[in-house]
Amino acid sequence: MAAEIWKRFEDKTVLVTGAGTGFGSALALRAAQEGARVGVHYNRSREGAEATAQRIRDLGGEASVYQADISSWDAVRSMADQVDAEFGKLDVLINNVGDVATEQMSWRDITQELIDRVIDVDIKGTMYMLHEFGSRMLEHGGGAIVNVGSTVIVRGSPRAPQYAAGKYGILGLTKSYANAFAPTVRVNTFAPGFMETEATLAREDWNSGRREKLIAATPAGRIPPPADLAATALFLASDEAAHIYGAYMVADGGYSMLGG
Repeated sequence: MAAEIWKRFEDKTVLVTGAGTGFGSALALRAAQEGARVGVHYNRSREGAEATAQRIRDLGGEASVYQADISSWDAVRSMADQVDAEFGKLDVLINNVGDVATEQMSWRDITQELIDRVIDVDIKGTMYMLHEFGSRMLEHGGGAIVNVGSTVIVRGSPRAPQYAAGKYGILGLTKSYANAFAPTVRVNTFAPGFMETEATLAREDWNSGRREKLIAATPAGRIPPPADLAATALFLASDEAAHIYGAYMVADGGYSMLGG
């Protein structure tokens, strides 16, 4: 029997970045199932964003699609203007967009372009979104922001050190803006472990034994699809998490547990 879905976001507006594919799409769909009007953001995957929005409408929900390169503050500001014009105000922002440099298989393959690309999106882009949308939430009298981080900050990344640096930077942004915006706007980080997204399934290392090794090292014994973690991430934006500020919440099936 399917679990009951509570309407935690009824009459609220939720914007999810990078919602055309993977975890972002799952977050957008779950927010809609929980009663939200959903803003579906994309940069290049317009087809995916439109598909996500249509799935929401098929559920009887309301969805709007927005395009922006979040590494540009001007583009973020323009998107914020569009959201305000359409919805009046934003209640929840899910900063899901991140660049993991999926084509990079080793630290030996790193280039300046790959460093700049990841940092521009993961740190600068997240900061632009926090600053612009958070400031407007303050003006409107409330809101919640969830930054999607990663457990890579616990383990490091010999594959892509700049990715670990970018995700670690998000913790600094989360704590800084959680302090700056409190108590009016709550800011937290949700850190999922490995998920079987389209991008992960297409990775060369995933299909050459890494998946099996990770499952063996994960106490939960599985690598979940994105939909399994969407409700957990949205918890941080819900009224149920009203006393949580500046937190880093891990959901990785126990893979990153420390200690004995």
